[in-house]
Amino acid sequence: MIKIEGLVKNYGLNPVLRGVNLSVADGEFVTLVGSNGAGKTTLMRIVATLLRPGDGLVQVGGWTLPKYANRIRRHIGFVSHHSLLYPDLTASENLAFYARLYSLPERERRILAALKAVGLSARQRDPVRTFSRGMLQRLTIARATLHEPDVLLLDEPYTGLDQEASGILESLLQAEKERGRTILMITHDFARGLNLCDRIAILNRGKIASEIERAAISQGDFLALYAEITRIAQPQA
Repeated sequence: MIKIEGLVKNYGLNPVLRGVNLSVADGEFVTLVGSNGAGKTTLMRIVATLLRPGDGLVQVGGWTLPKYANRIRRHIGFVSHHSLLYPDLTASENLAFYARLYSLPERERRILAALKAVGLSARQRDPVRTFSRGMLQRLTIARATLHEPDVLLLDEPYTGLDQEASGILESLLQAEKERGRTILMITHDFARGLNLCDRIAILNRGKIASEIERAAISQGDFLALYAEITRIAQPQA
């Protein structure tokens, strides 16, 4: 579903991605981890069609970026550091805007079902500016999945959430996985990232340093491996 080969991206003279190779199969859940500055968000924004690749191949669903970006966007749900919601609109009005944007049929039914799935039916007529961080993130998930995308891209979805809200989000993502969505997630929450995924990819200094099948490694072993890879890759003084 997602195919990346030799992906390079520079900001001016600063190389951020240095030849990334990564594939995510149809229906697979891959968690992408790495230290700050490793290039995770840049990689995610390229796959989400928000940045142009500098060099290399990026395909989503067989369509190549950037040539087919408009087609790809209809098949992607993206959750980033920004909710992409309008604070003075209600929850249902926000979803209605995106339903019209995607020309969705049965809009009212879809909106009510999406709000119910994230536990926000009782707050559907409330302005989004009154929502807590956890509620905002749940509505963001509803917005990203409203058009039933084939691919779900998540950039640090647990940031700023308390334990209860994190648990709700984990349940939502588990449900999306069971629906067969292809999911690529960036997270610093290693425990939750490991619980959900089929495979872990470690991005370090602009390259994939290691890929591990989730079933083949314990949480403790993974954390030790991640620490060793990032330590070895640091520039020497």
